Amino acid sequence: MEKVLALYSLAYDAKYPVLCFDERPCFLIGDLIEPLSMQSGSVRKEHYQYEKNGSCSLLLAIEPKTGKRIAEVYERRTMQEYTLFMKKVADAFPEAVKIRLVQDNLNTHNTGSFYACLDAEEAFALSERFEFFYTPKSASWLNMAEIEFSALAKQCLHRRIPTLEKLRTEVLALVKERAEKQLKIDWQFSIQGARTKLNKSYSKVNSGNLKFENT
Repeated sequence: MEKVLALYSLAYDAKYPVLCFDERPCFLIGDLIEPLSMQSGSVRKEHYQYEKNGSCSLLLAIEPKTGKRIAEVYERRTMQEYTLFMKKVADAFPEAVKIRLVQDNLNTHNTGSFYACLDAEEAFALSERFEFFYTPKSASWLNMAEIEFSALAKQCLHRRIPTLEKLRTEVLALVKERAEKQLKIDWQFSIQGARTKLNKSYSKVNSGNLKFENT
């Protein structure tokens, strides 16, 4: 946790951009009965019955300090999609010496996926573009990509969207709009804040951490 928090506290450096990446499953839901047309002064009404049309996966990376966003919607969530997306991220930062990427410990989120999908030379070259920072288990709140997913859910993903094509069109248009507006994330939680607010856990590991309890 502290390694991720220290990364977030660094000053912006275009040569070493800090990105947060995550994946979100999206379910394709269609209506069995057409919703009633909207009328002035009333909310849209839809029937409780629906049909499941499968699922897909939304992959997203955000650079919190600039508001730059990269997203893609795939049919599946495998090593292949992860590798394709990381190539897209790398291409978006051609001048970067190293892209510092915050992500969770999902079994596909490592350079092994690159080697499974690319030849060794290309896999090594892609892996050299990144430095991975992993969030601890059960600490998805540390990943700022979750904040962006929450915003997308409220503006788009909460609705019934029946096809992958429609979902991709709507989501990518919204991500593009938010990127053009350069909506940034002002992260406030610091290492010092963690040592104080989570002191019970710190002290359980080492009683010497009690000194941070009221700082």
